[in-house]
Amino acid sequence: MATFSEFLKGISSNRLYVLDKNIPATSYVSIDLSSNNKVLRNIDVSSSLALGAFIDKQIKNKQGLVGFGGYNETRSIYQRSTHFKAENERNIHLGIDLWTEAGASIFTPLDATVHSFKNNTHFGDYGPTIILKHSMNNIVFYTLYGHLSLQSITNLKIGQSFKQGDCIGTLGGRSVNGDYPPHLHFQIIKDIQGFIGDYLGVCNKKDLDFYLDNCPNPELLLKLKT
Repeated sequence: MATFSEFLKGISSNRLYVLDKNIPATSYVSIDLSSNNKVLRNIDVSSSLALGAFIDKQIKNKQGLVGFGGYNETRSIYQRSTHFKAENERNIHLGIDLWTEAGASIFTPLDATVHSFKNNTHFGDYGPTIILKHSMNNIVFYTLYGHLSLQSITNLKIGQSFKQGDCIGTLGGRSVNGDYPPHLHFQIIKDIQGFIGDYLGVCNKKDLDFYLDNCPNPELLLKLKT
């Protein structure tokens, strides 16, 4: 029997899209926000403006249009927010971030229905968030879209259907997205565990094995590195 990751990889031999499909793969450039990136030590990553300037510079220097990365990446940027500080600090990122301009359209990569949505308003949290439910070959799984605009969830309805490639919303700016440079947090979730409009996008080291299994690399669908 195929694993869930093998199932995801086999859905399509071609790239699937959550941003404009006319953006070529060569215009996606990798961004390293890990705590191992020595360049970040000279940047005030607690400031969304400073972090945004760093990301914009990386994209420009590589002649790209979109920055991406972050799956299973240990980051220090979450230290600015008490939302991630519990008994075991959460600092390992479970989705892929796609860094682009506020207002950019977001698309579902597969046929879907709306599982839930919510404005997660903690400082450093997702802000407006949509979770879609997918059912293929008797397998049910979910995709999460974080840091959206408020308009994206204003008229949304639970159970609403979307076809592959439909626009589901737009990216939000710093004032609504948890105070980050504009970007999409895209995450795959096997077992939603009863969450509504929210799911951990950052975990601690103690629980990492579980979350990497439950939230496989979105690269399996997006294929940005191929």
